[in-house]
Amino acid sequence: MITFVLSLIALVVGYLIYGRIVERIFAPDDRPTPAVSMADGVDYVVLPGWKIFMIQFLNIAGTGPIFGAIMGAKFGPSAYLWIVLGCIFAGAVHDYLSGMLSMRHGGAGLPELVGAYLGGRTKKVMLVFSVFLLLMVGAVFVYSPAIILGKLCSDSLTWVYIWCLIIFAYYFLATMLPIDKIIGRIYPIFAIAMLFMAIALMGVLFIKWPSLPELTDGLTNMNPASGTIFPCLFITIACGAISGFHATQSPLMARCIKSERQGRPLFYGAMITEGVVALIWATVSMYFFYGGAAGELGVPATLQAPEVVTTVSQGWLGVFGGALAILGVVAAPITSGDTALRSARLIIAEFLHLEQHSIRKRIYICIPVFGVTLALLWYNIADADGFNVIWNYFGWANQTLAVFTLWTITVYLVRKKKNYWITLLPAMFMTAVCLSFLLISKDSFGLPTIVGYISAIAAFIISGLLFAVWKARCK
Repeated sequence: MITFVLSLIALVVGYLIYGRIVERIFAPDDRPTPAVSMADGVDYVVLPGWKIFMIQFLNIAGTGPIFGAIMGAKFGPSAYLWIVLGCIFAGAVHDYLSGMLSMRHGGAGLPELVGAYLGGRTKKVMLVFSVFLLLMVGAVFVYSPAIILGKLCSDSLTWVYIWCLIIFAYYFLATMLPIDKIIGRIYPIFAIAMLFMAIALMGVLFIKWPSLPELTDGLTNMNPASGTIFPCLFITIACGAISGFHATQSPLMARCIKSERQGRPLFYGAMITEGVVALIWATVSMYFFYGGAAGELGVPATLQAPEVVTTVSQGWLGVFGGALAILGVVAAPITSGDTALRSARLIIAEFLHLEQHSIRKRIYICIPVFGVTLALLWYNIADADGFNVIWNYFGWANQTLAVFTLWTITVYLVRKKKNYWITLLPAMFMTAVCLSFLLISKDSFGLPTIVGYISAIAAFIISGLLFAVWKARCK
């Protein structure tokens, strides 16, 4: 528990100190924000700061800081280091700067930002890449909560199908209607449930004060079946450390913020909060996988993440508390899936220069978007291993998207003659992670681990050298 407590303190201190440093580098000012200068009553709407925080938190949370942290906990105490360091120095920086950069560009989506700083060809690649990722998010985040809700109703798979249809119907409404009609009203309720879940579980941890694996025990991989710590851990725990998906969500709130000075608590702060949630679930999971009371509720390390959530929540928090906790876990992916598809609609509309004030033009885009998402959802259900395959591809695509975002922000900082090291080093590191994972993953090339390590070192060095050459030419 000592490592857990120190990690919590580190996240708070990171927000207070490093978050302030990043904010000063960007230098927010009093210029009119897109929510004010481009208000349209649909996507550009001024919202209260507390509501924006709730929406942003749920947008970026999804199942990542819960399911990802549970699966990442199988690696052992090394998960603590990645959550803390990744969140403070990479993920929160990534979220804050991508959100603020979007605000400076009229609430532009990620492909537009990438095109402005990395070129038109890269923009087209990112358009396809980001939209496909968002559709995968929509499919994955329908199926994962449907599994939990379905099993609460019955062991029959029929209930999973029913919940898939209900959630999918909600997605369509949330994607089509103005942001303040559904999302702006129900998100605070879901956020309270999710935060209750995290606080309640943390309270039980402090009461029990269990014996847990600590960093002082070493960073040995406690479950080699999950893959090597590098790069697999850095792909498995994404949303609790750094996630490219967040860069597709931040523009949604960049269109609703009244003042740039709200950016640090709303973007950087939401990511730190997500890191806390990931930290709690990683600790709870380590307790049941490897702690002094391993097996207390019959939770073996081979159990899948959704089953861990249900077992732990009901076993620790009772019927009522467990119901609220599960609601929070279910709400997280649902409230990321709807905004993922909403982001896909806006990105496509931005590329096609198709205004979205008209319902008819929103429908033009929503029909193909939901058609592809439905096909991915059907693959999830029809193939016994479909969910795992899509989740693995989602994990890699998610972090690759973060790579493009970090390089985009780095170029921006260079052009503005600001301190670019805050994103350059994370960009180089994540470039190495994504390339090595692609090479050694059994779902892609399946090359020997040593090849992945060598390629990671090469990618880190070469990406840095290419950046240095580009920067020299820019002078």
